[in-house]
Amino acid sequence: MVDKRQYLRTPIACRIKIVHAELGEMLVKTRDLSDGGVFVLLDPEQAPPIGSFVTGQIQGLVEDAPIVEMEVVRAEPDGIGLRFVTQD
Repeated sequence: MVDKRQYLRTPIACRIKIVHAELGEMLVKTRDLSDGGVFVLLDPEQAPPIGSFVTGQIQGLVEDAPIVEMEVVRAEPDGIGLRFVTQD
């Protein structure tokens, strides 16, 4: 299988608050992070649908992290892949 990833993924576990318009707010953990997005661990029944948008904010830092918009781009049994949405 050919790896088509554009960005190098870095394994990292931290808490992130995800907010979805219909599903509300959830506090989950990350599995990995890249310049293009993040993979978060959650149960499939909690997962927003592919193509939907969420906001996310890393938790537990000394200062408040920025809130970023992300799109759900893939789902796996242990979580979802989120792509950072750039504001042009």
